[in-house]
Amino acid sequence: MSSTLPLHVLRVAGALAIATTLAACQTNTVGTPSSADGNALVKNPAMQGAAQNKVNQNPDSKDDQQSSALSMDMSGRHEYQLENGLKIVVKEDHRAPVAMTQIWYRVGSTDEPLDKGGLSHLLEHMMFKGTSNVSSDDYERLIAKFGGVNNAFTSYDYTGYYELFPANRMPLALELEADRMKNLIFDDKEFTKEHQVVMEERRQRTDDNPLAKAYESFRLLALPDSPKGESVIGPMSELESITLPELKEWYKTWYAPNNATLVIVGDVDPTEVLAQVKRYFGELKPSNLPKRPAVSQKGFRGYQQVESEQAVQVPVLLMGYNVPSLVTAGTANEKQAYALSLAQDVLDGGLSARLESRLIREQGLLTTVGTSYDLLDRGDGLFLIQATPREGVSLEQAQQAILSEIEKLKTDPIAADEISRAKTNTVTGLVYAQDSMEGQARMIGSLQSIGLDDRLLAELPAKLDGVKISDIQAASKKYLVKDNLTVMHVIPPTEQASKEKASTKQISQKMVSKNK
Repeated sequence: MSSTLPLHVLRVAGALAIATTLAACQTNTVGTPSSADGNALVKNPAMQGAAQNKVNQNPDSKDDQQSSALSMDMSGRHEYQLENGLKIVVKEDHRAPVAMTQIWYRVGSTDEPLDKGGLSHLLEHMMFKGTSNVSSDDYERLIAKFGGVNNAFTSYDYTGYYELFPANRMPLALELEADRMKNLIFDDKEFTKEHQVVMEERRQRTDDNPLAKAYESFRLLALPDSPKGESVIGPMSELESITLPELKEWYKTWYAPNNATLVIVGDVDPTEVLAQVKRYFGELKPSNLPKRPAVSQKGFRGYQQVESEQAVQVPVLLMGYNVPSLVTAGTANEKQAYALSLAQDVLDGGLSARLESRLIREQGLLTTVGTSYDLLDRGDGLFLIQATPREGVSLEQAQQAILSEIEKLKTDPIAADEISRAKTNTVTGLVYAQDSMEGQARMIGSLQSIGLDDRLLAELPAKLDGVKISDIQAASKKYLVKDNLTVMHVIPPTEQASKEKASTKQISQKMVSKNK
């Protein structure tokens, strides 16, 4: 079991890819920094080294060369819906005789009660503990016997499960998922065991990870009214309080065909797939689903800056502006969301982007810097910046240097090659993300689960081409302002605190020696 990167690049491809892997106990979202660990901001490899094109030198002209030449492959896509509400999306990909089956439930940590953080993730664990028809051991034996791979993931907005099989064994994946959609066993011993496993994950990923702890408190500060201010894995006190009856009720409430999207990508015939889906899922009954809570966060609450003393080796700067996503911006203001995505890429879209080239290589102020913005998210989010200053450079100096670059973004001309690269990076990242069957399935499932039609990907090149430099500057002037900014300075323990800790440790060791 492994976790994913906590702060994703919020480029479209990064958001859709969820992470570099799908793994059980994974706690991350589509493009949002939601996992329980706290590593540094990381670029999506697909976004690196994207081709750069010169375009018309008029700064407000459309960059209509490379970005519009690239397109999302929507061929071979078929969509169906059963009478019980189950949505099915089939994507033909005949490059290899395999099929990826993913089932996405529209429930995650944002839906949990205020005092029960971690319910969705804990249920994900229990889904592998057997049903009334197939025991946990038999489930794993079946997967292995027929050469399959399986796992699961939990996020703010959805919980998903997947199997990769030879194409002729795809019906087995359907049978197993339909079975555990309704027939899961809630055994006391298994619950006790998995409850401890999840709490240990919490300890390893967050409690024992200084930067993860800082980032968790940073999100609470920056998103105080949003359910995404809380971590996906949940606070330890809330995790400890979850009972087996509560978990069972969570399962009965949300795990139903009318709250799921089944995505199948591979060497399959859509007609045959639909017949098999009807066979295994057709008789399952829909549920009366609760209304999901809104994922919104009021911005422009005034500048906030705090210090967080953690056992880090070097100081770290966290900065976050409250911003809308494509979903919360709405149709009328969607251009603002696209503009913010491109602004993020101008600042941090590779080695030649502004923050990297100016603050690391030219001025030598930073050792690392990364940014993120979730264009494709179910709710409001953050325009994030994380940086580590060079030795001898204070966090205040690093912060001021970054703010200076953001101010230049609002007022200084943006070169034609910068905007061209930003648009091309976004589109090529999406194209590369479709290289694998898993990647295609993740794109479809993640977008469907946050209330977006995955076919909007085909429109993205044109949407991005419609964003002018003046739009990027306008969005930056509106959202990337001090009144909308939260800052955290993550600092190593003070020298005095370190000495006191060392002194306490020595006294404890002496006492232990005396008592021996």
